[in-house]
Amino acid sequence: MTKTLDKKLFFSMTLDFLNVYIPQDSPSSKTVKTYRDGLTVFRRYVCEEKHLSIRRFRFDECTFDFVLDYRNWLLDDRKQARSTVNNRLAAIKSYVRYASARDVTLQQVFLSISEVPFLRIEKKILPIIEDTETLKAFLDSPPNTRTGCRDTMILSVLFDTMIRADELIRISIGDLCMNAGIPYILIHGKGNKERTVSLSEKVIPLIKEYMKEFHGSSADIPDFPFIYTVSHDEVHRMSERNVERIVKKYADITRQKYPSLPDPVYPHMLRRTRGTGLYRDGVPIEAIAVAMGHANVQTTRDHYAFPSLEQKRAAMEKGTGVISIGNEEPEWPDDEDELARLCGLR
Repeated sequence: MTKTLDKKLFFSMTLDFLNVYIPQDSPSSKTVKTYRDGLTVFRRYVCEEKHLSIRRFRFDECTFDFVLDYRNWLLDDRKQARSTVNNRLAAIKSYVRYASARDVTLQQVFLSISEVPFLRIEKKILPIIEDTETLKAFLDSPPNTRTGCRDTMILSVLFDTMIRADELIRISIGDLCMNAGIPYILIHGKGNKERTVSLSEKVIPLIKEYMKEFHGSSADIPDFPFIYTVSHDEVHRMSERNVERIVKKYADITRQKYPSLPDPVYPHMLRRTRGTGLYRDGVPIEAIAVAMGHANVQTTRDHYAFPSLEQKRAAMEKGTGVISIGNEEPEWPDDEDELARLCGLR
């Protein structure tokens, strides 16, 4: 594509950007899809809303005003969520930054559109499972069956280690280090970054029981998937969607007896519940960030560092001794006429 199109055309570098640059920078298929979707929506805006051909739309036509109008069109005409609009805008900015790095004559174009402001988004505190009894009931909800053994392990590992669902399904047998002094799992996280997460004493027996039930000779094959499904006699890594279904299934069962359980419950809520719980228990935020695989500790502060209502109340009650409890004699008389006279009225 880049060999046949004029490099001044806006979409002349999208093929290399999506198929080479982004996969090298972030191997996640989700990341590639996000950028591809963002650029696709922009192409449709250029062609269908502005009636411009991609054969003629040039970088120098992608001005501050053009991109600002695009942002506002997404928000006002398409009624897209502010977070979605910001993602679409980020895709355009990232692509033009990439293009300007390859062609320095496009630097001014990048500087211009980089000034298009992202939409302000109100910070929301996402739900967690607050009640300890409810959380325990949820983690213990799978039945005492072979499948229940697997599902109990999945729920407990997601909570205990704070790993993401996509990280869980990428674990292979060789990533389990159960015989180490402190047992741990090697996690392959975002951006192909690896980290280790230790296992608590309560989770280790669940993993061993699961291995006994689901892994025979495969327990010695390093590349064999830790969690798998069998379809047409072929072994596949369990899909992320299947993990989500398992979590939702047992949440729906638990909610029948514990209606305070949030609806819906999804794998990331277990991660958030555990991370917030550690923060409330006084674990240093830096240690939580490392365990969760956050490159920037500010991410952990922004999304997981929320005190409980009890902690807020205890903090607010400090220094309340200066507030009167209201048992003193009133200085104002009860007689209305006398009160009016004191106020200089008749």
